[in-house]
Amino acid sequence: MTQIRSAADSPLIVIPARLQATRLPNKPLADIHGRPMIVHVWQRAIAANLGPVVVAASDESIATVIRAAGGVAVLTDPDLPSGSDRVWAAVQQFDPTGTHPLIVNLQGDMPTLEPQLMHELVAGLRQSDADIATLGVFSRDPDSATNPNIVKIVLAQWGEWGEREQVRRALYFSRSALPHGSAGVVHHLGLYAYRRAALKRFVSLPEAALEKVEKLEQLRALAAGMTIAVKLVETEPFGVDTPADLDKARAVLNPS
Repeated sequence: MTQIRSAADSPLIVIPARLQATRLPNKPLADIHGRPMIVHVWQRAIAANLGPVVVAASDESIATVIRAAGGVAVLTDPDLPSGSDRVWAAVQQFDPTGTHPLIVNLQGDMPTLEPQLMHELVAGLRQSDADIATLGVFSRDPDSATNPNIVKIVLAQWGEWGEREQVRRALYFSRSALPHGSAGVVHHLGLYAYRRAALKRFVSLPEAALEKVEKLEQLRALAAGMTIAVKLVETEPFGVDTPADLDKARAVLNPS
């Protein structure tokens, strides 16, 4: 599969990947039906046909499997503190002249992601004047509302859930069930689209106090006065964080 650099106004999709996950060691290289998980994610990004795709690899073994599949990978410092830092490091290597004005941060642990969601994400940023865009999905499941592993979003415009096409503004992100008394919550889907200048500014900011409390780096942007647009979508991809998640991904992607 050959990747061709697309037009100058296209987004650049960056997939940060590292080997140091504690709950699932060597996660990007986990086998799913004969291919490493990071290759499945890369293929989903290519299928979206939004723009060039580059993997920000913390280790040569990740870069090797992507290049063997026909993709582009750049090596980034494994000691960088976050995925966003890895994305910016890759942007500077791959596109130092600033050809691509929008940057998509696609997590490397979403092998079942529907490519259309990346289009929804970029549309959310383009339809707003926000610095950053992300995705959310409305849920009435009380179990997920109280699950601290599922991040929730408080939106400035609450209600009227039938208007899915509307882009809304994020007020806060939390691991708690918010807002109080609501009939449902909005799950945060961990994909981001940045205006290039916004990403550059974001990685230069110090860690915020609420970011440390919630362990959510997007709160750094809000604390600094940056704006985050949320595009509501209908489907919810899942990330692979544990061996049970990996089994689930294998079942979903079962070719038989």
